[in-house]
Amino acid sequence: MAHTARNSSPGSGVGEAAEHFFPLSRYRKVGSMKIGIIGAGNIGGNLTRRLTALGHDVSVANSRGPETLSALAEETGATAVAASEAARDADVVVVTVPLKAVPNLPDGFLDGAAEGAVVIDTGNYYPQQRDGRITAIEDGLPESRWTEQQIGHPVIKAFNGTYAQDILDRGAPQGSPGRQALPVAGDDPAAKQAVRDLIDELGFDTVDAGGLDESWRQQPGTPVYGNRGDADAIVKALAGASPERTAEWRA
Repeated sequence: MAHTARNSSPGSGVGEAAEHFFPLSRYRKVGSMKIGIIGAGNIGGNLTRRLTALGHDVSVANSRGPETLSALAEETGATAVAASEAARDADVVVVTVPLKAVPNLPDGFLDGAAEGAVVIDTGNYYPQQRDGRITAIEDGLPESRWTEQQIGHPVIKAFNGTYAQDILDRGAPQGSPGRQALPVAGDDPAAKQAVRDLIDELGFDTVDAGGLDESWRQQPGTPVYGNRGDADAIVKALAGASPERTAEWRA
């Protein structure tokens, strides 16, 4: 995500990679997975870095072609692929592209994913800064519900309010005081739990933010967006959200 606000918005602020990562054994819950990441910007790039460091088999794609991802692939050991191939055999697919680009994802890009694959949506609607007007969202449809409709597959909303650099720098062992927590919303309990386990492995607590129809609570402009608090702080922030978009976040 390229939008900038508060000097460094969630998804921005990519810097040097952390000099060390947490050991694989510290968080492993579900075993090594095949993960496809579509979008290699701030969030996608840093998820590629962390997930490969944790031992997952990561394929990464962008809109410009795998040849433009050679440096990231060399750095991380991920496999650079075309967007149409990123989900092939994947247990988890991360869609981390601008909302305006979602309708342009390759037709059938999820067809080759593993049975029961979980799709994570990290996106945000930035109408003034990037995406232009999306009428359904302006009329109240939650952003991730719109993305779900576009791609024809259920999604779990996560990482949309997370600063990209935090993915590298702020992970901590389970039980650490003040461990940063991320809200996670979605309709499928098993898929949501899989995402929460993966986030725990990355070094963060999670808060169940409800079904996708409640995911407006973590959209831009809400108290939880960009919130680096622990689980208690995130629960309070979600409860304090309003469904009304402020002028900054409307077309």
